[in-house]
Amino acid sequence: MGPHNKTKKENGNARLYVFAICLIVGAGLISYRLFRLTVFEHDAYVKAAQAQQVFPTLRLSGRGTIYGYDQSAKEKRLFASIKKEAASVLRFYPKGSLAAHVLGFVGYRGHERVGQYGVEAYYDDVLNSTSGNDLVLTIDPTIQSYVEAKLGEVMKKYSSSRGTVIVQDPTSGAILAMASSPSFDPNRYQDFSLDRYINSAVQEEYEPGSSMKAITMAAALDTGAVIPDTTYEDTGLLEINGYPIRNYNNEANGVQTMRQVLEKSLNTGAVFAQRRTGDDKFLNYVVGFGFGQKTGVDLSGEVDGNISNLYQPQQVNFSTAAFGQGIAVTSLQLINAYSAIANGGKLMRPYVVKEIVHAGGAVTSTKPKILGVPIKERTASTLTSMLVSVVDNGFDQGRVAGYDVAGKTGTAQIPDKKNGGYLEGDQYIHDFVGFAPAYAPRFTVLIKIEKPQGIKFASRSLSPVFADIADFLLRYFKIPPTRR
Repeated sequence: MGPHNKTKKENGNARLYVFAICLIVGAGLISYRLFRLTVFEHDAYVKAAQAQQVFPTLRLSGRGTIYGYDQSAKEKRLFASIKKEAASVLRFYPKGSLAAHVLGFVGYRGHERVGQYGVEAYYDDVLNSTSGNDLVLTIDPTIQSYVEAKLGEVMKKYSSSRGTVIVQDPTSGAILAMASSPSFDPNRYQDFSLDRYINSAVQEEYEPGSSMKAITMAAALDTGAVIPDTTYEDTGLLEINGYPIRNYNNEANGVQTMRQVLEKSLNTGAVFAQRRTGDDKFLNYVVGFGFGQKTGVDLSGEVDGNISNLYQPQQVNFSTAAFGQGIAVTSLQLINAYSAIANGGKLMRPYVVKEIVHAGGAVTSTKPKILGVPIKERTASTLTSMLVSVVDNGFDQGRVAGYDVAGKTGTAQIPDKKNGGYLEGDQYIHDFVGFAPAYAPRFTVLIKIEKPQGIKFASRSLSPVFADIADFLLRYFKIPPTRR
């Protein structure tokens, strides 16, 4: 055999070896994915599959039915058969506790049957009209079931006391899922304590922590106070009005860009950006993003949040607000603000009812409503790229292979309402807010848990949960990869 033929044979063998290795690696990846789906995420997928059908409430005489909506079916409404019930029969919720806080329940006011909590209360007059109008929610039972399962898993893992997950369509404001835990069964609402009825997504406020840094940076970018490559010297300590402000790890990082401020979640950098912006302008952006006021969502009991500290003259209030301390927001306000970043700068009114189907067959559809435009489209695009860098390079590693994902976590202390200051010990609120695909977003997701045990930072506790939910939604909506 000549040297030329020998070389050809060796090259052929090398190609076979490479091909074989690729097959083995590919099979390994597929096997790992199957193992993950069948073992780690089995319960979540089972519950999601069980929720493929809508969750209608069965009628009371003269009261309308509430339906879920399949977001992946391209406007195909999945109406179930309606079972007529005698007036004496109780309102029945076939899916039990699924989306209980969105639905609410039908209780008694004296001898009168009335809707309480959720859409049952907000739309009581609509549902309880003479012939009973039906509601079609924006809530997708499949998505709702999956996020409820994932919320339950992470709360159990870290012995968390309360939790919330919201999934929103950033282009319209529609809420695709809203879960609060602990929950209740609206069929047996009388068996649960009153605090179980509280929808923590809209009825509880909290200090958001570092997830607020995206809003601070939005204000600084939009006013031209900074650009992503603006630098400052991080000495690890600032004193504002005699109050020391440090980074979460008490370390100094030297010269840092604004992009690194978000990637490394630097408190001192957030204060730098806020002070460059100015107090009055910063307050205008906080209000412009919807904080300190109701979103107008069609659910009962929504609270305002609290930004009253920013109406006081102390500079330290603005400095701490820059990294999410000293102000209180609701989960819905926070996800709605991130959705405004995702959609190019438009603050949308969130809503949970897609349609009212009147007894005669006429349909009233909810039209998306722009509440304001807090930042310019260019600012939103720039900030989105910075939030993608946070996920790619920072602590908040909620990455999904093949996709551009934007997001930011927050780890916040809990105010001590009895004694002032903050609760001592490892008592924190963790949250993660993000959207995907980053440059053409189909959904925004917020996850929040309270007082997780044995873990200090949200980047560790919630990044994997966000990645799982984002991965599920990307496949559910059949969104092609945005990265090679």
